Amino acid sequence: GDGLAHTAFGGIAIGLMLGVYPLFTALLVSVLAVFGISYMRRKKIATSDSAIAIMVALGFSTGLIVISLAGGFNVELFSYLFGSILTIDLTDLALVSILGVSVVAFISFFRRELLSMVFDEDDSRIMGIPTKKLSIIFDLLVAVTIVLSIKVIGTILVIALLVIPGLCALKLNLSFRKTLFAAVGFSIMSMVLGVIFSAVFNIATAGLIVFV
Repeated sequence: GDGLAHTAFGGIAIGLMLGVYPLFTALLVSVLAVFGISYMRRKKIATSDSAIAIMVALGFSTGLIVISLAGGFNVELFSYLFGSILTIDLTDLALVSILGVSVVAFISFFRRELLSMVFDEDDSRIMGIPTKKLSIIFDLLVAVTIVLSIKVIGTILVIALLVIPGLCALKLNLSFRKTLFAAVGFSIMSMVLGVIFSAVFNIATAGLIVFV
């Protein structure tokens, strides 16, 4: 998640320079990064951590080069770095809704397989579960989630919404299913309180959402 968030920065910069919708180019770069990481792991070119580091370096350096060629930072690029919830439109809401349905369907349909993989991926593979395919689909969903969240929370802070709600939910020691619901609950609570506090105190919304 962290690696893809930073890699997407390069895609956003490319989109802004070419005059293309930045989230589309960010999604393309993130998807390529997922397959790149998977390829390096499969061919044993690099371990998972090293492969992710390579993609982060490639994506972020590409972004910096493109920014330099384009004449430096602009307001629009800055908003993608730190997010701007006020820029969300009906198209973004529709895309997020489609993503939400896709994620729920994927987790519901492959719940048992995913649960098995969480505990022991090697045993799951021996049992006949297509771990590689499921991992790639899961990573692609993560990539899409990150890209669609960037407009709200920004590339720098988006990792917080991926990690912290799930970590809070795990501390409750609930079942797999209840942990998923708890994580979503913590996310929604953070978003709602962050928006309310930002309106009351006139402070950056993305920062308050993550802080909550």
